[in-house]
Amino acid sequence: MRRYIFFLLTLFLVAYSVPAAAAESLNVAVATNFMQPFQEIAGVFEKKTNTRINSTYMSSGHFYGQIVQGAPYDLFLSADKERPEKLYKEGLAEKPFIYGSGQVVLWTIQSELCQGSSWQRAVQTPSVKRIAIANVETAPYGTAAMAALKQAGLWLPLEKKFVFAQNIGQAFQYAFTRSVDAGFCALSSALSDQGKRGCYLAIAEAPPIVQSACVLKRSKYIDTARQLAEFLLSPEALAVKRKYGYK
Repeated sequence: MRRYIFFLLTLFLVAYSVPAAAAESLNVAVATNFMQPFQEIAGVFEKKTNTRINSTYMSSGHFYGQIVQGAPYDLFLSADKERPEKLYKEGLAEKPFIYGSGQVVLWTIQSELCQGSSWQRAVQTPSVKRIAIANVETAPYGTAAMAALKQAGLWLPLEKKFVFAQNIGQAFQYAFTRSVDAGFCALSSALSDQGKRGCYLAIAEAPPIVQSACVLKRSKYIDTARQLAEFLLSPEALAVKRKYGYK
């Protein structure tokens, strides 16, 4: 009996001394406009596949520079089509695919600015002293906002009011924390729980922002990265994207 008990204890100790197989982990570079939908999508994917997703959020331009310099990302979700296409042509990425189309809006915590007004009138309201806009060179949403402002003839007249953020997510935070009076933000931020505490005005003059992604060839877990890329186009992911205004 003692030998039997000793045998069972030995089996127990051996079972718990052998390390379990480590789950795969993906490093994903995500444009800040897509942060909230991606967090939800990644959460579902993690449960389905037992894969850990490590997400980093910045402007697409900064990500491109990091990837060219060798940053160890497995998947890149850009806020434009140009940068993933460049990585593909440079031999650093597999063929890109479109995962959504976003829109820039004017968002403010001051609800009175949205009442019976257009975005052009709102930004010219005397009480609006500071307006957040994402970096127009590295952030596609900043570029789209600038295009709309120039088309409306407001880029130069409002130039002194602009507060430039590193990315579109930071532009929203500036507006949300009242560091500025309004901000050119992503529609996804306006439709988030925080965004619903303020209001937004559509900007028809701003071009739709077609967003593309690519699997990076240096990925250690390229098959899993491809699996996540496919999941981004699944009905489950599509439902999340629609909730945040992506087409």
